[in-house]
Amino acid sequence: MSNLDRQAALSVCGGRGFVVAEPVRELLTPRHVRLGESTEVRRLLPNLGRRMVGAWAFVDHYGPDDIADEPGMQVPPHPHMGLQTVSWLHAGEVLHRDSLGSLRTIRPRELGLMTSGRAISHSEESPKAHARFLHGAQLWVALPAAHRQVEPHFQHHPDLPTVSAPGLVATLILGELDGTTSPGTTYTPIVGADVALAAGAEARLPLDPDFEYAVLSMSGQAEVDGVPVLPGSMLYLGCGRTELPLRADSDAGLMLLGGEPFEEEIVMWWNFIGRSHEEIEEARQAWMESSRFGDVKGYDGDRLPAPELPPVALKPRGRVR
Repeated sequence: MSNLDRQAALSVCGGRGFVVAEPVRELLTPRHVRLGESTEVRRLLPNLGRRMVGAWAFVDHYGPDDIADEPGMQVPPHPHMGLQTVSWLHAGEVLHRDSLGSLRTIRPRELGLMTSGRAISHSEESPKAHARFLHGAQLWVALPAAHRQVEPHFQHHPDLPTVSAPGLVATLILGELDGTTSPGTTYTPIVGADVALAAGAEARLPLDPDFEYAVLSMSGQAEVDGVPVLPGSMLYLGCGRTELPLRADSDAGLMLLGGEPFEEEIVMWWNFIGRSHEEIEEARQAWMESSRFGDVKGYDGDRLPAPELPPVALKPRGRVR
Protein backbone atom coordinates (compact mmCIF):
# COMPACT_ATOMS: atom_id res chain seq x y z
CA MET A 1 0.00 0.00 0.00
CA SER A 2 1.13 3.49 -0.75
CA ASN A 3 1.54 6.59 1.32
CA LEU A 4 -0.72 8.86 -0.76
CA ASP A 5 0.09 12.00 1.23
CA ARG A 6 0.81 14.75 -1.32
CA GLN A 7 2.59 16.74 1.41
CA ALA A 8 4.81 13.85 2.48
CA ALA A 9 7.43 14.92 5.00
CA LEU A 10 10.89 13.47 5.49
CA SER A 11 11.19 11.50 8.72
CA VAL A 12 14.37 10.43 10.45
CA CYS A 13 13.64 7.11 12.18
CA GLY A 14 15.50 4.29 13.87
CA GLY A 15 18.46 4.41 16.19
CA ARG A 16 18.28 3.60 19.88
CA GLY A 17 17.65 7.22 20.86
CA PHE A 18 13.90 6.68 20.46
CA VAL A 19 13.77 3.30 22.22
CA VAL A 20 12.33 2.98 25.72
CA ALA A 21 14.48 0.41 27.54
CA GLU A 22 11.85 -0.46 30.17
CA PRO A 23 8.19 -1.49 30.16
CA VAL A 24 5.83 1.45 29.50
CA ARG A 25 2.20 1.99 28.50
CA GLU A 26 2.20 4.72 25.86
CA LEU A 27 -1.12 5.06 24.01
CA LEU A 28 -0.69 6.33 20.44
CA THR A 29 -3.54 8.17 18.73
CA PRO A 30 -3.83 7.87 14.95
CA ARG A 31 -3.71 10.47 12.21
CA HIS A 32 -6.56 10.15 9.69
CA VAL A 33 -5.43 9.98 6.04
CA ARG A 34 -7.51 9.60 2.86
CA LEU A 35 -6.53 6.66 0.66
CA GLY A 36 -8.32 6.86 -2.67
CA GLU A 37 -12.01 7.62 -3.11
CA SER A 38 -13.63 5.49 -0.44
CA THR A 39 -10.96 4.44 2.06
CA GLU A 40 -9.72 6.39 5.08
CA VAL A 41 -6.84 4.98 7.11
CA ARG A 42 -5.71 5.57 10.67
CA ARG A 43 -1.94 6.04 10.62
CA LEU A 44 -0.22 4.86 13.83
CA LEU A 45 3.42 4.82 12.64
CA PRO A 46 5.30 7.01 12.12
CA ASN A 47 3.76 8.98 14.99
CA LEU A 48 4.74 12.28 16.59
CA GLY A 49 6.00 10.48 19.67
CA ARG A 50 6.97 7.11 18.19
CA ARG A 51 8.77 6.51 14.88
CA MET A 52 9.38 2.74 14.87
CA VAL A 53 8.79 -0.45 16.84
CA GLY A 54 11.70 -2.76 16.12
CA ALA A 55 11.93 -2.77 12.32
CA TRP A 56 8.21 -1.93 11.97
CA ALA A 57 8.30 1.55 10.41
CA PHE A 58 4.77 2.18 9.10
CA VAL A 59 1.33 1.05 10.33
CA ASP A 60 -2.05 1.93 8.82
CA HIS A 61 -5.36 0.53 10.10
CA TYR A 62 -8.48 0.81 7.92
CA GLY A 63 -12.13 -0.20 8.18
CA PRO A 64 -14.32 -1.95 8.66
CA ASP A 65 -15.70 0.01 5.69
CA ASP A 66 -18.95 -0.81 3.88
CA ILE A 67 -17.86 -0.78 0.23
CA ALA A 68 -20.84 -2.66 -1.23
CA ASP A 69 -21.62 0.27 -3.53
CA GLU A 70 -18.10 1.73 -3.61
CA PRO A 71 -14.95 0.89 -5.59
CA GLY A 72 -13.15 0.10 -2.34
CA MET A 73 -9.38 0.23 -2.24
CA GLN A 74 -7.87 1.74 -5.38
CA VAL A 75 -4.14 2.39 -5.06
CA PRO A 76 -2.46 3.01 -8.45
CA PRO A 77 1.00 1.69 -9.33
CA HIS A 78 3.63 3.29 -7.09
CA PRO A 79 7.26 2.55 -6.11
CA HIS A 80 8.94 1.15 -3.00
CA MET A 81 12.54 0.68 -1.95
CA GLY A 82 14.37 -0.34 1.23
CA LEU A 83 11.40 -2.04 2.90
CA GLN A 84 8.92 -4.91 3.04
CA THR A 85 5.17 -4.38 2.81
CA VAL A 86 2.83 -6.58 4.85
CA SER A 87 -0.81 -6.78 3.75
CA TRP A 88 -3.14 -8.12 6.45
CA LEU A 89 -6.92 -8.43 6.23
CA HIS A 90 -9.73 -9.21 8.64
CA ALA A 91 -12.43 -8.75 5.97
CA GLY A 92 -12.52 -8.29 2.20
CA GLU A 93 -10.00 -8.96 -0.55
CA VAL A 94 -7.12 -7.01 -2.07
CA LEU A 95 -5.77 -7.71 -5.56
CA HIS A 96 -1.97 -7.27 -5.66
CA ARG A 97 -0.05 -6.63 -8.91
CA ASP A 98 3.63 -5.80 -9.12
CA SER A 99 6.42 -5.09 -11.59
CA LEU A 100 7.71 -8.67 -11.24
CA GLY A 101 4.49 -9.94 -12.81
CA SER A 102 2.93 -11.13 -9.54
CA LEU A 103 -0.88 -11.23 -9.54
CA ARG A 104 -2.50 -12.44 -6.32
CA THR A 105 -5.74 -11.92 -4.42
CA ILE A 106 -5.07 -11.62 -0.68
CA ARG A 107 -7.86 -12.73 1.65
CA PRO A 108 -8.43 -12.51 5.42
CA ARG A 109 -5.56 -13.84 7.54
CA GLU A 110 -3.39 -14.62 4.52
CA LEU A 111 0.06 -13.06 4.36
CA GLY A 112 0.94 -10.88 1.39
CA LEU A 113 4.63 -10.00 1.84
CA MET A 114 6.43 -7.88 -0.75
CA THR A 115 10.16 -7.26 -0.33
CA SER A 116 11.08 -4.19 -2.35
CA GLY A 117 14.83 -4.41 -1.85
CA ARG A 118 16.51 -2.00 -4.28
CA ALA A 119 13.33 -1.25 -6.27
CA ILE A 120 9.82 -2.50 -7.06
CA SER A 121 6.44 -1.04 -7.97
CA HIS A 122 2.95 -2.41 -7.32
CA SER A 123 -0.75 -1.60 -7.20
CA GLU A 124 -3.49 -2.68 -4.81
CA GLU A 125 -7.22 -2.67 -5.47
CA SER A 126 -10.46 -4.22 -4.38
CA PRO A 127 -11.59 -6.69 -7.06
CA LYS A 128 -14.52 -5.49 -9.19
CA ALA A 129 -16.74 -8.14 -7.54
CA HIS A 130 -15.85 -7.74 -3.89
CA ALA A 131 -17.18 -8.46 -0.42
CA ARG A 132 -19.28 -5.84 1.35
CA PHE A 133 -16.74 -4.98 4.05
CA LEU A 134 -13.06 -4.10 3.89
CA HIS A 135 -11.02 -4.19 7.10
CA GLY A 136 -7.31 -4.60 7.60
CA ALA A 137 -3.87 -3.19 8.24
CA GLN A 138 -0.94 -2.29 6.04
CA LEU A 139 2.53 -2.34 7.56
CA TRP A 140 6.10 -1.73 6.45
CA VAL A 141 9.28 -3.34 7.77
CA ALA A 142 12.55 -1.46 7.28
CA LEU A 143 15.34 -3.48 5.70
CA PRO A 144 18.77 -3.26 7.38
CA ALA A 145 21.73 -1.98 5.37
CA ALA A 146 23.06 -5.50 4.68
CA HIS A 147 19.83 -6.47 2.87
CA ARG A 148 18.30 -3.28 1.53
CA GLN A 149 19.65 -3.94 -2.00
CA VAL A 150 18.26 -7.48 -2.09
CA GLU A 151 16.47 -8.56 -5.26
CA PRO A 152 12.76 -7.71 -5.02
CA HIS A 153 10.33 -10.57 -4.50
CA PHE A 154 6.74 -11.30 -3.47
CA GLN A 155 5.43 -14.05 -1.18
CA HIS A 156 1.88 -15.19 -0.55
CA HIS A 157 1.24 -17.53 2.39
CA PRO A 158 -2.43 -18.53 2.67
CA ASP A 159 -1.83 -20.92 5.57
CA LEU A 160 0.02 -19.63 8.62
CA PRO A 161 0.90 -21.37 11.91
CA THR A 162 -0.96 -20.53 15.11
CA VAL A 163 -0.38 -20.48 18.85
CA SER A 164 -3.40 -21.16 21.04
CA ALA A 165 -4.47 -20.95 24.67
CA PRO A 166 -7.92 -20.93 26.31
CA GLY A 167 -9.80 -18.04 24.69
CA LEU A 168 -6.85 -17.04 22.48
CA VAL A 169 -5.59 -17.89 18.99
CA ALA A 170 -2.50 -16.08 17.68
CA THR A 171 -1.66 -16.35 13.97
CA LEU A 172 2.04 -15.85 13.18
CA ILE A 173 2.45 -13.21 10.48
CA LEU A 174 6.22 -12.76 10.72
CA GLY A 175 8.96 -14.01 13.00
CA GLU A 176 8.58 -16.28 16.01
CA LEU A 177 6.24 -16.49 19.00
CA ASP A 178 6.23 -19.17 21.71
CA GLY A 179 8.36 -21.53 19.60
CA THR A 180 6.22 -21.16 16.46
CA THR A 181 7.66 -19.52 13.32
CA SER A 182 6.04 -17.86 10.31
CA PRO A 183 7.15 -18.92 6.81
CA GLY A 184 7.49 -15.24 5.79
CA THR A 185 11.06 -14.13 5.03
CA THR A 186 12.56 -11.72 7.57
CA TYR A 187 15.83 -9.81 7.71
CA THR A 188 15.89 -8.66 11.35
CA PRO A 189 14.76 -10.29 14.64
CA ILE A 190 11.05 -9.43 14.53
CA VAL A 191 7.56 -10.66 15.38
CA GLY A 192 4.12 -9.91 14.05
CA ALA A 193 1.07 -11.83 15.24
CA ASP A 194 -2.69 -11.52 14.83
CA VAL A 195 -4.32 -12.25 18.19
CA ALA A 196 -7.99 -13.28 18.36
CA LEU A 197 -9.50 -13.14 21.87
CA ALA A 198 -12.86 -14.62 22.86
CA ALA A 199 -15.21 -12.67 25.12
CA GLY A 200 -14.13 -13.10 28.74
CA ALA A 201 -10.66 -14.39 27.84
CA GLU A 202 -7.69 -13.68 30.09
CA ALA A 203 -4.30 -14.78 28.82
CA ARG A 204 -0.60 -13.97 28.89
CA LEU A 205 1.59 -13.94 25.79
CA PRO A 206 5.28 -14.82 26.24
CA LEU A 207 7.60 -12.02 25.10
CA ASP A 208 11.33 -11.52 24.50
CA PRO A 209 12.71 -8.93 26.95
CA ASP A 210 15.23 -7.74 24.34
CA PHE A 211 12.42 -6.75 21.94
CA GLU A 212 10.37 -3.58 22.00
CA TYR A 213 6.63 -4.13 21.45
CA ALA A 214 3.38 -2.45 20.57
CA VAL A 215 -0.19 -3.71 20.22
CA LEU A 216 -2.62 -2.45 17.56
CA SER A 217 -6.32 -2.92 18.31
CA MET A 218 -8.24 -4.12 15.26
CA SER A 219 -11.70 -4.73 16.78
CA GLY A 220 -13.68 -5.35 19.96
CA GLN A 221 -13.00 -4.37 23.57
CA ALA A 222 -9.71 -5.51 25.04
CA GLU A 223 -7.26 -4.52 27.75
CA VAL A 224 -3.51 -4.77 27.16
CA ASP A 225 -1.56 -4.85 30.43
CA GLY A 226 -4.58 -3.27 32.09
CA VAL A 227 -4.97 -0.47 29.51
CA PRO A 228 -8.16 -0.35 27.39
CA VAL A 229 -7.12 -0.13 23.74
CA LEU A 230 -9.86 0.95 21.35
CA PRO A 231 -9.99 -0.19 17.71
CA GLY A 232 -7.71 1.92 15.56
CA SER A 233 -5.35 2.84 18.39
CA MET A 234 -2.00 1.37 19.40
CA LEU A 235 -0.28 0.87 22.75
CA TYR A 236 3.51 1.13 22.80
CA LEU A 237 4.99 -1.16 25.47
CA GLY A 238 8.74 -0.51 25.44
CA CYS A 239 11.29 -3.25 26.21
CA GLY A 240 12.07 -5.51 29.14
CA ARG A 241 8.88 -7.60 29.19
CA THR A 242 8.76 -11.38 29.49
CA GLU A 243 4.99 -11.65 29.15
CA LEU A 244 1.96 -9.56 28.22
CA PRO A 245 -1.38 -9.79 30.08
CA LEU A 246 -4.44 -9.59 27.81
CA ARG A 247 -8.12 -9.45 28.71
CA ALA A 248 -11.25 -9.17 26.52
CA ASP A 249 -14.75 -8.01 27.45
CA SER A 250 -16.01 -8.99 23.98
CA ASP A 251 -14.59 -10.89 21.05
CA ALA A 252 -11.57 -8.80 20.08
CA GLY A 253 -8.79 -8.68 17.52
CA LEU A 254 -5.29 -7.36 18.20
CA MET A 255 -1.97 -7.25 16.35
CA LEU A 256 1.22 -7.79 18.35
CA LEU A 257 4.23 -6.06 16.74
CA GLY A 258 7.75 -6.31 18.08
CA GLY A 259 11.41 -6.73 17.36
CA GLU A 260 14.93 -5.87 18.36
CA PRO A 261 15.35 -2.07 18.37
CA PHE A 262 16.45 -0.97 14.90
CA GLU A 263 20.04 0.22 15.29
CA GLU A 264 20.40 2.22 12.09
CA GLU A 265 19.02 5.68 11.47
CA ILE A 266 16.91 5.74 8.32
CA VAL A 267 15.28 8.44 6.23
CA MET A 268 11.66 7.70 5.29
CA TRP A 269 9.76 9.72 2.69
CA TRP A 270 6.65 8.89 0.68
CA ASN A 271 7.13 5.20 -0.25
CA PHE A 272 10.89 5.04 0.13
CA ILE A 273 13.26 4.15 2.96
CA GLY A 274 16.86 5.24 2.49
CA ARG A 275 19.81 6.55 4.44
CA SER A 276 20.14 10.10 3.10
CA HIS A 277 18.20 12.94 1.49
CA GLU A 278 20.27 12.45 -1.68
CA GLU A 279 19.33 8.78 -1.93
CA ILE A 280 15.64 9.61 -1.58
CA GLU A 281 15.96 12.37 -4.20
CA GLU A 282 17.62 9.94 -6.62
CA ALA A 283 14.84 7.36 -6.13
CA ARG A 284 12.14 9.98 -6.72
CA GLN A 285 13.82 11.04 -9.95
CA ALA A 286 14.10 7.42 -11.11
CA TRP A 287 10.35 6.95 -10.57
CA MET A 288 9.51 10.15 -12.41
CA GLU A 289 11.72 9.05 -15.33
CA SER A 290 10.05 5.60 -15.48
CA SER A 291 13.32 3.79 -14.81
CA ARG A 292 14.51 1.27 -12.23
CA PHE A 293 11.15 0.42 -10.57
CA GLY A 294 9.64 -1.47 -13.52
CA ASP A 295 6.09 -1.45 -14.84
CA VAL A 296 2.89 -2.86 -13.36
CA LYS A 297 0.95 -4.63 -16.11
CA GLY A 298 -2.85 -4.92 -16.10
CA TYR A 299 -3.84 -2.03 -13.83
CA ASP A 300 -6.63 0.05 -15.37
CA GLY A 301 -5.30 3.56 -14.78
CA ASP A 302 -2.24 5.75 -14.55
CA ARG A 303 0.58 5.28 -12.12
CA LEU A 304 0.93 7.52 -9.08
CA PRO A 305 3.13 10.61 -9.55
CA ALA A 306 5.61 11.45 -6.81
CA PRO A 307 4.93 14.51 -4.65
CA GLU A 308 7.44 17.31 -4.29
CA LEU A 309 10.40 16.45 -2.08
CA PRO A 310 11.24 18.89 0.73
CA PRO A 311 14.60 20.56 0.05
CA VAL A 312 16.23 19.80 3.40
CA ALA A 313 16.25 16.55 5.39
CA LEU A 314 15.16 16.58 9.01
CA LYS A 315 17.85 16.40 11.67
CA PRO A 316 17.79 13.41 14.04
CA ARG A 317 16.05 14.22 17.29
CA GLY A 318 16.66 11.13 19.39
CA ARG A 319 15.72 10.76 23.02
CA VAL A 320 16.96 8.36 25.62
CA ARG A 321 14.65 7.19 28.38
